[in-house]
Amino acid sequence: MEAVYINTPLGIAKIEGDEDGLTSITVYDSEEELSDIIPELLEDAVYQLREYFEGTRKEFSLTLNPEGTDFQKKVWQALQQIPYGKTVSYLELSKTLGDTKAIRAVASANGQNPLWIVVPCHRVIGSDGSLTGYAGGLHRKKWLLEHESPAKQQTLF
Repeated sequence: MEAVYINTPLGIAKIEGDEDGLTSITVYDSEEELSDIIPELLEDAVYQLREYFEGTRKEFSLTLNPEGTDFQKKVWQALQQIPYGKTVSYLELSKTLGDTKAIRAVASANGQNPLWIVVPCHRVIGSDGSLTGYAGGLHRKKWLLEHESPAKQQTLF
């Protein structure tokens, strides 16, 4: 398993992966030491994340290999279908997955997403349009949604 720590507008991000793909991207509130060397396996992930933060990338083309249950992986796959700049509610996501009664399980799987930004769990909001829980903190969710918003002069929340 290779790892690299990079600086982002939202804090230090740790990117982990191996020859089978990315396993996690985590953001930290604490001061982590930035990596001097980027492992070759993770160069593309670092490059694409930097492009995302610069506003020049809207879709990721990375090999992903997160650990999770079959249900979690199904939810994470569905999250990747939410377009840049768009949001869906937990209820809509549950409907997409075929079971509106699974809304709590879908929300839980969303919260367990190990691939911050690349699997865009930040694009899921409450049915009333409100920001709801986000493992990286609501301030980061708000920043990400505003970053992706086509109306840059205004804030969404």
